[in-house]
Amino acid sequence: MASLFDKRKEKVVVSAKLQSYQYENHLVDELVEHYKARLLRDTNLEVLTKLTQGEMRLRIEQLVSQFMSEEKVIISRHDKEILITRILDESVGFGPLEPLINDPSITEVLINGCEEVYVERLGKLELSDVKFRDDDHVRHIVDRIVAPIGRRIDESSPMVDARLPDGSRVNAVISPISLNGTLVSIRKFRKEPFKMEDLLNFHTLNSAMSEFLDGIVKAKMNTLISGGTGSGKTSILNVLAASIPFGERVITIEDSAELRLNRPNVVGMEARPANVEGSGEVTIRQLVKNSLRMRPDRIIVGEVRSGEAFDMLQAMNTGHEGSLTTVHANSPDDALRRVEAMVVMAGMDLPSHIVREYIVGALDIIVQATRLTDGSRKIVSISEVVTNKDGSHEVREIFHFKRTGIGPDGEIIGHFTPTGYVPECLSRLKVFGINIPESAFTPVYEEVKQ
Repeated sequence: MASLFDKRKEKVVVSAKLQSYQYENHLVDELVEHYKARLLRDTNLEVLTKLTQGEMRLRIEQLVSQFMSEEKVIISRHDKEILITRILDESVGFGPLEPLINDPSITEVLINGCEEVYVERLGKLELSDVKFRDDDHVRHIVDRIVAPIGRRIDESSPMVDARLPDGSRVNAVISPISLNGTLVSIRKFRKEPFKMEDLLNFHTLNSAMSEFLDGIVKAKMNTLISGGTGSGKTSILNVLAASIPFGERVITIEDSAELRLNRPNVVGMEARPANVEGSGEVTIRQLVKNSLRMRPDRIIVGEVRSGEAFDMLQAMNTGHEGSLTTVHANSPDDALRRVEAMVVMAGMDLPSHIVREYIVGALDIIVQATRLTDGSRKIVSISEVVTNKDGSHEVREIFHFKRTGIGPDGEIIGHFTPTGYVPECLSRLKVFGINIPESAFTPVYEEVKQ
């Protein structure tokens, strides 16, 4: 064991070494690594980690200031602020990602290896100034994200889905799957969930469409939200779920918990991947089956991707009306085909026309969301799934977004309009006390300012 004299001598040597870097550009980098090492070596981490995040930040700041005083390290106030911020970010935060995660104007963060980090603002991607030291630095941040929720990422399991404490969705991929080092995608979410007023302000839809969507949810119509990656499906799902009456029990089922429903009597379940031994996996399909035993009034599945589509449709067909879910698809017709394929994946050995009838019997409304080339997200179509008298079925569009051109800055010009089709579900809405006049479905031939 080193003597007290040796420890003091080590501090003097370290102090002299650090001060020699005082006027060099990499001084802060050296100090960050040095004080991170001292925190690990000289503090009781067990006590430190039991503090709240605010208390932990304050304590770390006090310790670093104490270390600097002991070692007689003198740097400018500006550099000291940078030093402490970086140590805090890497000790109790997410390192270089902290300013991006805390920036409300950024909706997505994409890490393409240690030297290339893109961010999305207003639907447009731009290269940020953020860089990591090396790939190990990126891996360290990923480990900090996935460890608290019991996920892992290593060579035997090189892909992982996780979430940040604020609910933001994280996906990471490492080598040998990735050819460009560690890749990370972070889909951020607002602290406050979107409301219908927000979607109106963003021109995601118009007031007639919002009134109709509010009505179909209250009238317990089964709704499928369709769209591509980043089209806003989850945000729309959150908004529609807000229309569910407070007296109803809602069960949410997700692969990675993202939904935030500010209402009473909501219970959520989250799927779980297999552990290191390959056991313990809990699938979305198992959760959907289990939810039927939990006395649900509504079932909300964040996204159907596989065989759970059959169980979700079964729930919709057996009295659990008003259920909501999303699917990756580029059009309402494509959405039905995708769901049909998922039912087949569930192992149902049924003729295709029987499967389609089963789907049509369960689904009432399809909401199609799209991210346009200018970065804006819009509900481009609301359709009704109907069965004709001869037994055939079709998807009839009620509202759509009509594009009319492109502005000087590349913005999409267009307007929302009814198609002229009066939906059959109006009679059901009336039973629930929701009166939408047929005149509301008269086509609009030019943009009307809201």
